[in-house]
Amino acid sequence: MSRSSTLVRKRVNVSLPEETLRLLDKVAKQGERSALITEAVTAYLRERRRKALRDRLRQGALVRAERDQRLAEEWFPLEEEAWERGKAAPRRG
Repeated sequence: MSRSSTLVRKRVNVSLPEETLRLLDKVAKQGERSALITEAVTAYLRERRRKALRDRLRQGALVRAERDQRLAEEWFPLEEEAWERGKAAPRRG
């Protein structure tokens, strides 16, 4: 049994353009409009949440970009030195 079939249901009145209703009736079997609309709204809201998260992550990265660049520039000489030492060290094995 799906999660949505165990939830309490409420009847609502929704106005749709005639063309939208025709399209809905083409893809929804008799008596399954509500299930299709529930699925569509759920998918839409899930995608909006994902987009909002991507936008927040992108914004955070932009805010921290200057700091991150500065840190990378500060640490690069030390990492370069460690890399060179590692290449010069005799290999064990």
